[in-house]
Amino acid sequence: MKQLAALQQGRRSNSFRGPLDSPSDGSVKSPATIFWLVLHGVCCLISLVLGFRFSRLVFFLLFTNNSSSSAPNSVLFHDPAKMMSFSGNGTAGTAAEVAVVRGSSSSRVVVGRHGILIRPWPHPNATEVMQAHKIMEIVQREQKLQYGVKSPRDVIVVTPTYVRTFQTLHLTGVMHSLMNVPYNVVWIVVEAGGATNETASLIAKSGLKKTIHIGLREKMPLSWEDRHKLEAKMRLRALRYVREEKLDGIVIFADDSNMHSLEIFDEIQKVKWIGALSVGILAHSGGSEEELSTVQKEEERNLQFPVQGPACNSSDHLVGWHTFDSSPYLEKSARFIGDRAVVLPRKLEWAGFVLNSRLVWKDAEDKPEWVKDLDAVMGEREDVENPLSLLKDPSMVEPLGSCGRKIMLWWLRVEARADSKFPARWIIDPPLDVTVPAKRTPWPDAPPELPSGEKLVTMQEHTEKRPPKTRSRKRSSRGKRKHVAKNVDDRHLARQAAEN
Repeated sequence: MKQLAALQQGRRSNSFRGPLDSPSDGSVKSPATIFWLVLHGVCCLISLVLGFRFSRLVFFLLFTNNSSSSAPNSVLFHDPAKMMSFSGNGTAGTAAEVAVVRGSSSSRVVVGRHGILIRPWPHPNATEVMQAHKIMEIVQREQKLQYGVKSPRDVIVVTPTYVRTFQTLHLTGVMHSLMNVPYNVVWIVVEAGGATNETASLIAKSGLKKTIHIGLREKMPLSWEDRHKLEAKMRLRALRYVREEKLDGIVIFADDSNMHSLEIFDEIQKVKWIGALSVGILAHSGGSEEELSTVQKEEERNLQFPVQGPACNSSDHLVGWHTFDSSPYLEKSARFIGDRAVVLPRKLEWAGFVLNSRLVWKDAEDKPEWVKDLDAVMGEREDVENPLSLLKDPSMVEPLGSCGRKIMLWWLRVEARADSKFPARWIIDPPLDVTVPAKRTPWPDAPPELPSGEKLVTMQEHTEKRPPKTRSRKRSSRGKRKHVAKNVDDRHLARQAAEN
């Protein structure tokens, strides 16, 4: 304790001394002391001029050796016994070690007795951030391999479409969903009315590895009933292409106006041959408030969800189908494309089914016996309402999405009028015509031309409005008289010039 008290007393006595100060008992001051006092006075004068404290410590840091800053970090961790050792006269015997500990920091900013460590890069390093993202990507990939799908299959997407006002809107939404799918995607787009450059340019923007664009000669009809039939024929055309090219994967029917969750692409990897999903029906695509109120009343009476899909029992086995009851809306449903009324779906939409592509192959090795041949189905009937027509036993369908309890896609039909106009590829060329002029600027395009006499008069009027600068009352009155006389002469000259 005595040694610690002596150390504290020594620090107090030496805390206000400079490194070159001499002891106070000497009567004659050394040249070093005189130089230090002069330097201190200069610092005081500089502080008065600059407005802040200009300490002598600045000179001390400038002229000290940089060897202290390059000291190893191990000096910071000295043995406490050595730090507390003292000499016989009661002063600190390891003052050199204390100085080294204080100066061992790499910072050059000192506040009081302690230095502040300045980081060489206070903001996040771009290289380290990229390395962190790569590590996260590797971890996510490993997690998918360990807990996700072990051997993912390709996703074959079938989309029927045709050129119309809302084609770019709908097809862009499907395209962005497919771009985020973490599996290999084969996109088959079947277009009614023949393959067009507008649709081809949209498909090219997707950046998918494999896209197939098939054109069908038949044009899309105006009635919704005929449109449903033609869309079924377009899907069968895509299945025939899958059989001819023997594309291996899972076929999903993604209409261009439907909305899909990315979770559905993970769910369809579970299917073995053919699976079914629940589809949310968004049938209220248009209509007045009165029509919507009647629709809501009918829903309250029926108390049915606008969903179609598989229905399971308590043991998660398929026992039937839940269809969308469209009987309350038959009288006020839309018959033609563009009608302001409710667009009704079919009993079971194609979008709610996914199937193994080998199911439509002609000579698949492990093809089950309860599957019909695709050519036979297309020859029997012109209108194939849903993929259940491909099966001899519909009970073999595998329910997906927690046995139909989870909805991961939504059916929607929103279309503009058939006679609506829109620019090709939605590119405006030539530029638009001006229908509403922009707000005019307060200044004219060109200043009006005035005669020389009028210009002179206006200049004189402006000079009259300027108040004269005066220092005293006498000088202001004299200057005012001279200014008035000068203005009268100028006006007289201006009138004479105008008359001439």
